Amino acid sequence: MKKLYVLLLAVMLLTLAACLTACSAVPMLSLADDKLQPPDSPAKDTGEKADPLPQEWSIRLEQVNKENYAEDDRLLAKGSYQVFQLEPEDGGNTLISDHEINRPGLQFAGFYEYFDKQRIQVMGRTEHSYLSTLEPNVRRERIDNLLSYKFPALIITRDLDVFPELVESAKEHETTLLRTDESSSVFTSKLVNFLNLQLAPRITRHGVLIEIYGEGVLILGESGVGKSETAIELVKRGHRLIADDAVEIKKASNITLVGSSPDNIRHFLELRGIGIINARQLFGVGAVKLNEKIDMVVELELWNPEKTYDRMGVDTHYMTILGVKVPLLTIPVKPGRNLAVILEVAAMNNRMKKMGYNAAKDLLHQLGIDSDSEEIMSDLNI
Repeated sequence: MKKLYVLLLAVMLLTLAACLTACSAVPMLSLADDKLQPPDSPAKDTGEKADPLPQEWSIRLEQVNKENYAEDDRLLAKGSYQVFQLEPEDGGNTLISDHEINRPGLQFAGFYEYFDKQRIQVMGRTEHSYLSTLEPNVRRERIDNLLSYKFPALIITRDLDVFPELVESAKEHETTLLRTDESSSVFTSKLVNFLNLQLAPRITRHGVLIEIYGEGVLILGESGVGKSETAIELVKRGHRLIADDAVEIKKASNITLVGSSPDNIRHFLELRGIGIINARQLFGVGAVKLNEKIDMVVELELWNPEKTYDRMGVDTHYMTILGVKVPLLTIPVKPGRNLAVILEVAAMNNRMKKMGYNAAKDLLHQLGIDSDSEEIMSDLNI
């Protein structure tokens, strides 16, 4: 039995040795080997992306980050909303003077009465489907007829395929051809709003525009009255500066004014005794804002003891700017009056009035006084 156990043990040892020898002959896998990759290794990104249009005609226009105007305040169409420019090379210098757009469906069918060639043309799925039903020679004729009117640009929505006839005709007539992946309704709404703002009437006023508790406050007053000093204290208190010294005011609608700063002086303030400071660099990006709707105007003036100032606030006074009425407050400046706190209270009170609450009228109501009586109000406002 002992000889049998020894024999079995010897066979087992020989088998184990043979297995170890066979395993040692197998090369080890290395991730450093160029031909070997781990199973979950991601594929290498070559940086190449499929371009739906020929490379020489597919140039992404940069997003419009600043306003560009000609001498007559018409917008320079440098492109917006991430569209593609196809033709021509200097199409970015095309002047746009009309804020309306047109869908050229009727024009492709041959109807050109009341067609305004100053408008941007937007071609959606409906116009594209109609053109796809035409023969190539007929389609080229219809496209040539439209592009012969020399309008500013033709924009194709929904990232639809561009007909070869359209590209050839755009080259021939030197028409800017653009494309976006947004739907027609969404893009049209954005484009019209964009043009309405950029082509709006505008003026420049000497003053300071600052956002206080969400209210755009335009601070006016003579030079040296303390506009910039008040603005810097408001910025320190957490509010945001839009413009100092020069405020560009645009009439966005019949009831809305939007203020911004000229590009070359944006974020800068001038403080007498200190000099020029950059609010964004000094206080951070949270202390500035590019533009803001003007909700009220505050006019600072040196205290005049012979002048009667409003002490009730029942009636709202207005200033008309570009035909839009804006609530106006006249704040007298005098040593000891904290203008920053006063403007904070004025902004919050203006917000309350827009919500339907007037503290002065509420007080008179509790006192049993008729706020509509001019005689009583003239006696109280002393």
